[in-house]
Amino acid sequence: MARSKKGSVSQETFDQFLAKQGVLEACEDHAIKEIIAEQIAAAMKERGLTKSAMAERMKTSRRQLDRLFDPSIQSVTLDTLRRAATAVGRSLRIELV
Repeated sequence: MARSKKGSVSQETFDQFLAKQGVLEACEDHAIKEIIAEQIAAAMKERGLTKSAMAERMKTSRRQLDRLFDPSIQSVTLDTLRRAATAVGRSLRIELV
């Protein structure tokens, strides 16, 4: 009777795999943007802010605000993130590590 060959387990981390595929930075950027958008949405909920009220506080359109929360749109500026943070009484901090 023939024995089936078991697959080997890679010692490669997921980050190493993504880097090898050339998509690590894009995945990290996407994740960071989503995390910040979720934090802003949570702060809006805590303060009882609608999207329309939030857009007004940011001095922008509701459509622009929707771009911030859309995970498929990656081109959100630091200015937009800073205005959103300020509108919910928070500050935006960016660090080099």
